[in-house]
Amino acid sequence: MRATFLTPGTGSYYCGACMRDNALVVELHRAGHEVHMLPMYLPLSLDEESIPELAETPVFFGGINVYLQQKWSLFRKTPEWLDRWLNIPGLLRGAAKRSHMTSARDHGEMCLAMLRIEESGLRKELDKLLDWLEDHGKPEVLCLSTALQAGLIREVKKRLGIPVICFFQGEDSFLDGLPEPYRRDSWEEMGKRLQDADLLVAPSRYYAGLMEGRLGMPAGSIEVLPNGINLEGMGPARPPSGPPVIGYLARMIRDKGLEVLVDAFIALRRDLGHPDCRLAIAGTCTKGDEALVAELKERLDRAGLGEAVEWRPNLSREEKLSFLQGLTLFSVPAVYPEAFGLYVVEALASGVPIVQPETSSFPEFVEATGGGRLVPAGDAQALARMWSELLADPDEIRALGESGRRGAATHYSVAAMKEGFTGMAERVLATEAARRAKR
Repeated sequence: MRATFLTPGTGSYYCGACMRDNALVVELHRAGHEVHMLPMYLPLSLDEESIPELAETPVFFGGINVYLQQKWSLFRKTPEWLDRWLNIPGLLRGAAKRSHMTSARDHGEMCLAMLRIEESGLRKELDKLLDWLEDHGKPEVLCLSTALQAGLIREVKKRLGIPVICFFQGEDSFLDGLPEPYRRDSWEEMGKRLQDADLLVAPSRYYAGLMEGRLGMPAGSIEVLPNGINLEGMGPARPPSGPPVIGYLARMIRDKGLEVLVDAFIALRRDLGHPDCRLAIAGTCTKGDEALVAELKERLDRAGLGEAVEWRPNLSREEKLSFLQGLTLFSVPAVYPEAFGLYVVEALASGVPIVQPETSSFPEFVEATGGGRLVPAGDAQALARMWSELLADPDEIRALGESGRRGAATHYSVAAMKEGFTGMAERVLATEAARRAKR
């Protein structure tokens, strides 16, 4: 099978969709498939090795070029050497670090331009992508990392005549954060464009149902393929040799429940009789996230707990694995609809019991692995009480950790994801072959 994945990069921090695509591409490559992964907007930030070709692959729809071409028609006619210069990875990474300064209106304009790409000022960038796909061995199937790329489907099928598989990855939160009329128009346009896809795939039953409802699709329109991770190096949590440690590993933002986590920890230490317990917070922290982190550090200091909390931003893979293996319990009490949560799988695979909200995709992890407990979403007191209950029962923590580790290996490995994807892609290709035979 020849497959190409088009993956939006972040330029400066790790993201679940990037890591999912990379893990799947590497596994497909190892299985003998001919696969490419093309960065889009910004360079990919990965914490694992990728396929060798990625280092030589250009960034398509480079963020600086896209912004300039959509804003000013002059840049739609610039020479190729200037476009290439504006796509230099270092320049794009620098722009990414200032992305928090971009207005919501700009985000809305760019989102809608990508969904209505034929009407946008981005024809030059579209042609570059299509030319590359034709010149580098036209793939049998194109895989879009997110439904926000759905504006490409029609033009890809028109020029290349290949099927397109489109994944969902938390689009609702982004679209709902846009100002009107961009929010309404983007939802409407995305729904129209997705009708041209050959297969729609969500990472959880919860998110498939949510997006079917939001987009007015019949039940069953979106298939489910859980994200998988590379389990190499993920050993069981080390036996505790000191005070228990509750861990958090996700981007340091309110949506991920960081404020709820801190309030729950204060309650655990102050009210529930666990004066030695510590909190370890790790994950991506961008320039735009620093204000919240400073606010929460001040709150912990006022509670006399500043020294009981360790902050570890932007870990490497090796640092992440070591971090996870030193935890007693794990919580990312997200307060927004979480499509999947790769961080949960990483904790489970490391043998760390999870305590998560009883909403979104989280119940599916507990159902599949038996590796944790659920609490009401946004309730810091309930979270603290569940931590307290488990900390009082080391045998239960051990049993949950072992069950979670076994379940993660069975349901959320990259090998399982590869097998599921291969079956889906082969079915799409067989349908396409049958359609062509009828012409």
